Amino acid sequence: MRPPTPARTSQLGLRARITLTFALGGLALSSTISVATLALTRQNLLEEREETSFTVFVNNGRRVRNELTAETDDEGRRAIVERLGQASGTFPLLFVEDTWTAAEPLVFDGESVPAPLRELVVAGTPGRMRATIGGRTAIVSAVSIQGSGPEAIYYEAAPLDDIQDTLDALAAILFGVAAVTTLLAAATGWWAVRRMLKPLAEVRAAAESLAAGALDTRLESPSDADLASLSASFNEMAQALEDRIERDNRFASEVSHELRSPLMTLIASVEVLANSRGELSERGRTALDLLAADIARFNQLVEDLLEISRYDVGTAALHNESIDVVEFVQQAIASQSRADVDFAPDPAADGTTLSADKRRLAQVVSNLIDNAAKYGRSEIVVGIERRPNQVLLSVEDDGPGVAAEERKVIFNRFNRGRLSGRRGRAAGSGLGLALVAEHVDLHGGRVWAEERPGGASGARFVVELPVLADEEDWS
Repeated sequence: MRPPTPARTSQLGLRARITLTFALGGLALSSTISVATLALTRQNLLEEREETSFTVFVNNGRRVRNELTAETDDEGRRAIVERLGQASGTFPLLFVEDTWTAAEPLVFDGESVPAPLRELVVAGTPGRMRATIGGRTAIVSAVSIQGSGPEAIYYEAAPLDDIQDTLDALAAILFGVAAVTTLLAAATGWWAVRRMLKPLAEVRAAAESLAAGALDTRLESPSDADLASLSASFNEMAQALEDRIERDNRFASEVSHELRSPLMTLIASVEVLANSRGELSERGRTALDLLAADIARFNQLVEDLLEISRYDVGTAALHNESIDVVEFVQQAIASQSRADVDFAPDPAADGTTLSADKRRLAQVVSNLIDNAAKYGRSEIVVGIERRPNQVLLSVEDDGPGVAAEERKVIFNRFNRGRLSGRRGRAAGSGLGLALVAEHVDLHGGRVWAEERPGGASGARFVVELPVLADEEDWS
């Protein structure tokens, strides 16, 4: 069975939904009041007009009965209805001996009289009804005149134009009031939800701070009892998380330290065996080589874990010295004894001085070159580029490159990338690039991975470091 499609409003944020609810509530309330007000006003105005028109109709009917005689001709009847129309503002109509006499024949004549009303008054019953005459709404009344003159029927149409104009004006005003009320309700909702979400925004900021590594982040206890319990729960969670991470960091640091002693013993033992390599058989020498490689890798892993643990427990510190960056990187490359590294610094970088921790910066260069060697085929290029306030150190390889979606996570601990299972050489621990990021960040710089320029295959890792203060005027 296909699950129901969620409402579109669920895609909106909480602030938008609450504001929309306030606005719709204000609109519904103002519309209800407006419709009720308009309906009641219309009813009252019509009832008042009906009473007024009925009084005028009765008085005019009496005048017609008194003035209409057997000797009254067409001119006399016309004079009667014209006087009545001018005096009362209505449209009189007189039917005598199959003759219609109208004060305004273009507006209200015999053809304008509704048939039901005509049938009713012919039957001898006075009546009234609303009808449209000449495109205008009016109250049409009718009565049979029985007097000294001939038998006649008197019709009178009282227009409702002024009432309709009043209702239209009132509707426009109520529409404006409803619009303003809706906007005020939306503004009230926005203000209310802003105050309501302020504590949640503080919790969100505190959570982001925790995620960024500020484990001492805590929330202040508010005066509101409900929010105080939320703050207390968050602070307890943060404290438990800090304690757990500190225990894990101490454990990793202690384990790494404890591993160094037996590891040194293993290294010394392998060196003793290596001195007697000629006395071993072919299989023994192969086993010795494998053991030496694994112990070297194990030793590097322990050293990396110790370095990482210093960052975790907060004991990592820089021992800065002023160094010539070009000369330093050249020496760092030479110390690795790799003949396949091409060092190509920008001539503009000559004489550029950095304030850096030599050990940590040398490890940055070493780890980037080792990473390029694991993934590259045969080409490794190290470059240095001078910028006004920074120096860029780049390491390129001609390997398969780094996918766009991995260029950030590749600096996470123990992340070896999607190609880790297809390396042609010994796999690393996944801590090399993580240490690069930690060292560079401690120096106030940043590191990232990108494509090689010119569309060449491979990856390019770039380290950006600030120059010394007296070098910042470089141009």
